[in-house]
Amino acid sequence: MLSFSTCWNNSRHSEGEEIIDEILELGFNTMELSHGMTISKLPGIQRAYKENKFRCSGVHNYFPSPVEVMIDAPDAYEFSSHRAYDRERAMEMSLRTLEIAAEFNASYVVMHMGSVPMPSKKWTKKLTAMVREGKQLTKEYAKTKIAFVKKREKIAPLYYQRAIEALEQLSEKAAELEIRLAVESRSRFEDVPSENEMISLQEHFKDNPWVGYWHDFGHVQLKHNLGLLNHDQWLEKMSPYLIGCHVHDVYWPERDHRVPLTGELNFKNLLRHIDPCKPFVWELSPTRKAEQIREALAVWKAMFPETL
Repeated sequence: MLSFSTCWNNSRHSEGEEIIDEILELGFNTMELSHGMTISKLPGIQRAYKENKFRCSGVHNYFPSPVEVMIDAPDAYEFSSHRAYDRERAMEMSLRTLEIAAEFNASYVVMHMGSVPMPSKKWTKKLTAMVREGKQLTKEYAKTKIAFVKKREKIAPLYYQRAIEALEQLSEKAAELEIRLAVESRSRFEDVPSENEMISLQEHFKDNPWVGYWHDFGHVQLKHNLGLLNHDQWLEKMSPYLIGCHVHDVYWPERDHRVPLTGELNFKNLLRHIDPCKPFVWELSPTRKAEQIREALAVWKAMFPETL
C-alpha cells in the first residue's frame, strides 16, 4: 500500500485541508499523518477525512504536537528521559495520539522510543564527518567506532528498559483500539533502540500482536554507510516483525529524506524482503519539489505495481 507523509508540506500551510489537497495533487490518496502538526490544523484534516478525500494509513507520534512545543520536535519528550515529567508527558501525548489515530481508522502509530544520553557531535556526527572525508577504512575510524559502540552498550540498559516499560503500558491502549505500535529504526546510534536492542525488543513482544517493527529506509542506510550494519541483511532479519516502512532515498553519505529512486538505495533489491501489501510511506524533506516527486512516483508505479 502506497502512502505519503504530511511531513513534506505541513510547514507550508496554516490550514489542514490545504495539506491534504496538495498531496492529493501529487497522485497519492492515502496518507500518514505525521508529527509537527499543530492542533489548529486538525479540524481541516478531520473535515477532509469525513469528506472521503483521503485514507489514513497510520499516524506518526506525536499527533498533534504538544501545544507547548512551538517547532516540529517528535523527540521533545522521550520515554528514556531522566526527567519523570518528560516520561509522563510522552506517555500522555502517545495515548492521545492513539485516540486520534482511531478517529482516522489508522492501523498503526510510528513510535520514537528515546535515546541514550551521549553527545551526538562526538559520536554519530564525528563518524559521519570521517566517512564524508573518505576515512571509513582507516584504523582511526575503526577505533572511534568501536569506542562508540562500547560506550553506548555500557550505559544503555536503563534507557532500553524505560522504552520496554512504556511500550508495555501503551500496548494495552493499542490493543483496545486495535492499532499497532510500530517502533521505528532510527538514524543515530545514540537513539533507542539500537539494532541489538531492536531484536531484543521484538522478541520481548513476540506474543503481543500490537507491537512491531517500522523500517525506515533512509535511517538504516545512514547506519549502513557508517559500517554499523548491512542494510540488506538487516531488513531480511527484521521482516518477520515488519509493520511497514518509511520510503526515502539517501545521497551519500548522510543526506536522507530525498525522493525515492534518485539516490543510492537499491529499492528493487531491498523490497524483495517486504510483503507488498505493507504500508510504503513516502516520507520526504519539505525541500523536495512536487514535479520531482510526480516523476519518481510514475517510475515507482511502473517498477513496483504490487505496492500500489
